[in-house]
This record gives sequence, structure tokens and C-alpha cells, in this order.
Amino acid sequence: MTSQTAIPCLLMRGGTSKGPFFNEADLPADIPTRDKVLLAAMGSPDKRQIDGLGGAHPLTSKVGIVCKSTTPGVDIDFLFAQLQPDKETVDTTPNCGNMLAAVVPFALETGMVEVQGDTSTYRVLTLNTDMQCDITVQTPGGEVQYEGDARIDGAPGTSAPITINFLDTAGSVCAGLLPTGHVKDRITVTADSMGGGFEPFTLDVTCIDNGMPLVIFKASDLGRTGYESVAELNADTELKQRIEALRLQISLKMGLGDVSRKNYPKMTLVAAPRDGGSITTRSFIPHVCHDAIGVLAAVTVGTACVLDGSVCDGVAMMQPGATKKVSVEHPTGEFSVSLETDPANPQSVTKAALLRTARLLMRGEVMVPRSVWPRN
Repeated sequence: MTSQTAIPCLLMRGGTSKGPFFNEADLPADIPTRDKVLLAAMGSPDKRQIDGLGGAHPLTSKVGIVCKSTTPGVDIDFLFAQLQPDKETVDTTPNCGNMLAAVVPFALETGMVEVQGDTSTYRVLTLNTDMQCDITVQTPGGEVQYEGDARIDGAPGTSAPITINFLDTAGSVCAGLLPTGHVKDRITVTADSMGGGFEPFTLDVTCIDNGMPLVIFKASDLGRTGYESVAELNADTELKQRIEALRLQISLKMGLGDVSRKNYPKMTLVAAPRDGGSITTRSFIPHVCHDAIGVLAAVTVGTACVLDGSVCDGVAMMQPGATKKVSVEHPTGEFSVSLETDPANPQSVTKAALLRTARLLMRGEVMVPRSVWPRN
């Protein structure tokens, strides 16, 4: 016997992130109680998350909630929740393309859907932003295959490939692909929103949302190379102050309102590629420099690379043609995105596809205090 409430879950890695996945039916129906349960399960707020499953980092403070879909043409509904180690917040506004890679494996492992053959493809609706995608998983012999030869930077070793084809990602959180109405904006950033600490500065930005709201700008415009290490950027207090002031100001122009307590937009510094890719990135999510880059952030950066007049124009090394492979360099490697544009309108991206991997790490029950949820 135990004085705690046991909740079934699978701990899974999705891409370069990980966290517990739950069947929606196993969680409280009312959102405030559900959020308290998730905070207790992950051990937030506590920077070490020592009393929960969280890994003391935003990339390992994520939760997936899955259920059978009632939407015509859709098989599975997915709700992503971003928690922070040291904050009492549960944000279900943005998407997470990494955790998305584990949704179909979770549904298959729990019997929510059935294996279709050597491969199984299911349509998934991300409830956060009403985004749909088709996800294909390797299922030879009637079970999810996790071992394979696919490699993604940011995750050790190799695994079976998981293919994600996004059907419509433009304007996932914002009102459209280019929320300010321009492919490039010039903005003067003041210190007012941050209480001082730097002189006003002016720079060009591209505000874009093709799956994840991003503010993209040249690293050189803030006196950086764009090739700094994650540790160097996280220790750069002056840079982070300026980036946050920019984020707070430009978000108003993006129609996002006050984002001081939100995890978006992500802030992305770009520079010319130096390892054979298309463009180099350093991504803040939004206050910590990402060791890699998020799936949908990579899709959005790739989209900016194919738009004439964006801040990436003239920086990115792109090949001609309607189908473009954009290799997005990041601190621990690269992330390739396949984009198709409309031949009649090269500014319109019609398809985005990418490769991810996932793995089931543990199955069992997470325990939360009964005072949080007695589950009568």
C-alpha cells in the first residue's frame, strides 16, 4: 500500500528531448488539477527537479498527453506540455516536434492503435496549435522497432527512423507565416523593458512561424560570431539581456502580447554555415541556449532560408529547385529539413518533412502525493 496516487506512464525519448507520456484518460479532466499533477510528477519548481522525473533542463522537462482522436481523418490527438525546472508553469501553447516523434510509438505500445504492417503510418493532430502531420514508424514483426541506422545529432548512437510529414504548419501560434506582415522588420530596442543595462540598438529581424514562432537575426548584428559555444552564450549576460528586451518588444508586433511568462517566441541567431550546411544557428528557448535546435524551429529557420528578403537571404547557402534540403547547423551538429515550394510562388512552402528517432526508456507508474490528486 502507498499513500500516493499512481499514474501509468511511459518515459520516452523523442528526438533530442524526453519526458513522460500519459494517456489522457489517466490524468485529471480539469486543467488546474492536471497541471498540479504534472508539476508534481516532474518535480517542479526546483532547479534540480530532485523530487520528480524531470532532468533539470527544459529539454527534459517535457510531457506528452495522448488520446484517440475524434476528429475526422485523424487517428491520434497529442497535447504537448512544456514545464520549466525552476518555475511553476505548464505551457501547452507551443508545439514540440521532438516529443512528437514519440507519439505513435506510445500509441502502439499502449494498444491505442494497432500495427499496420512492416511500417505503420498514423495522422496526428497536435492540439496545441491544431497542426496535423503524418508519422511513419517501423513496425516489422508486429512491434515498434527502435534499433536501426538512423542518426540524429543531439542524440547518441543510431535508431530506427521515424518520418514526420507536416501538412500545414504556417501560423502555428501567430496569425500567419509572417506575423508582422513583412519578411523583414527593422526594430530599435530600448532598455526600458529590462530596466536598463545596455544602450539602445537597431537591427533587422525576420519574425516567422512555420510550426514554431521565431525571431531570427544575424549574430553579427549583436557583435557575436554565431559560432560561440552553448556555455559561452549562456554565460553572456549582456547578450541575453539584449535578446530578452528584443523578444519582449517584437512580440507585440507579432500579435503575441506580453510574453514575459511564455516560452515563445524562440530567439535564433544565424550566421553563414561553416561545416558544409546551409546556415548556422544558435537558438535560445527562450532564455537558455539550446544544445541543438528544436524540430519545428529547424523547419521555421529552413523556411526563412527560402524566403527572398529575409535576414537569412545572403547568409544561407541554398541550392536551386522547388525541393530544397536545408541543413541547419547547430552547436552539436546539423538538422536537415526537406522543403517543397510552389513553383508558381517560390515564397510559399507547400511541404515540410524531416527524420527523427525515438525510444521507449521505461514503463510503469509515476507517483504523486494524494494531496495533489486523491483520484477517488
